[in-house]
Amino acid sequence: RSDDGGGVLSGLKSVRHGTLAELIRFILSLPESERAKYEIEKSGDHRLSNGEIIALSQRADFPTA
Repeated sequence: RSDDGGGVLSGLKSVRHGTLAELIRFILSLPESERAKYEIEKSGDHRLSNGEIIALSQRADFPTA
């Protein structure tokens, strides 16, 4: 969740694990009002916001399955 505080133990607060495409699909399956509550944390310290998640899902090369 995007409101996890980002502390030392934030990795233990993960809701779900999977490939980037799987995580994007999961977030897009949520009601629109809930999507902004989630982020995707990539290896390292980069977190994908809701806007980035939507932009990636709309790319022509985004996997369909």
